[in-house]
Amino acid sequence: MAPRLALPLLCLTLLGPGGALACPPLCKCYPRRAEVVCAEVPLTQFPSEGLPANTTLLTIQYTNISAISEHHLSAAPLLEGLHLYSNHLRSLSPDVLRGVPRLHTLDLTGNLLADLPADVFRHAPLTTLVLKNNLMEEAKAEWFPDDSSLTWLDLSGNRLAGVPAALLRKLPHLESLDLSHNRLEKIQARSLDPLIKLERLNLQRNKLVSLDPALFHHTANITNLYLTDNRLDKLPPSLFRGLGKLRVLGLEDNQLRHFPPGLLDPLSSLDEEGLDLTGNPWLCDRKVEYLWRWLQKNKGKAFLAETIRCAAPLPLAGRSLPSLSEGELNLES
Repeated sequence: MAPRLALPLLCLTLLGPGGALACPPLCKCYPRRAEVVCAEVPLTQFPSEGLPANTTLLTIQYTNISAISEHHLSAAPLLEGLHLYSNHLRSLSPDVLRGVPRLHTLDLTGNLLADLPADVFRHAPLTTLVLKNNLMEEAKAEWFPDDSSLTWLDLSGNRLAGVPAALLRKLPHLESLDLSHNRLEKIQARSLDPLIKLERLNLQRNKLVSLDPALFHHTANITNLYLTDNRLDKLPPSLFRGLGKLRVLGLEDNQLRHFPPGLLDPLSSLDEEGLDLTGNPWLCDRKVEYLWRWLQKNKGKAFLAETIRCAAPLPLAGRSLPSLSEGELNLES
């Protein structure tokens, strides 16, 4: 008898008053996908009332909701994906994820979160966490459990001045880390060592002035590395040692004038146009020889190579570096 009763009982959990399919006011429900979407509506409270118990994907965006608690999410215990972008969330309760033990994706983009309680991400097996475009000044290790299952973490567009090594030690499965559009001035030496599965690292648009020579020596699986639009004026000769899988490297819009000999030699896997060096004030004197010869030998590897231009000396200012001759660079013996 139990199997025959299962389907009717399931149907009853999905029905609202009068036998209509349950759905929160101001929201749209898609029963076949077990999805609920509440977008651009004047919600001020989490839409627990009428939320189908079998909901696995919930999107709430562009509303006036300012808080969310464990009680709210307990209305959807089967939830796997929760997208809460561009609302007015200012806080999360410490146990907010306790009632959603299947949740693997949490997107909190574009809210007003300045801090989070300890252990806030402990109760769900998250693999994707997006905290983009909030008001965070610190990223704290205490938010995460030891040996977190996260593979994707996006902290871009906040106010971070640093990322503690203790936090990264809790993320051994991370494959993508986005720290772009923050206020990072340095990355602690060896702090990336635990991220042995890391494939994509985005550090663009920060305030990085220098990088530790061994920063990437234990992250051999990185394929995409973005250092664009920082304040880098020199790079250590051994910086890219071990990055044999690197396919895309963004170094544009920094303050680079020379490359030390051997810097790019480990990067045998760069894609066509996979290296971006544009927007740097290259000094086209004898010290630019290494980069000039590398560009001659690796035609096609540099993005818009003809726009890699000399800033000095004055006779060569504005000239394309790859187009210069040995004589113009005073390299002839």
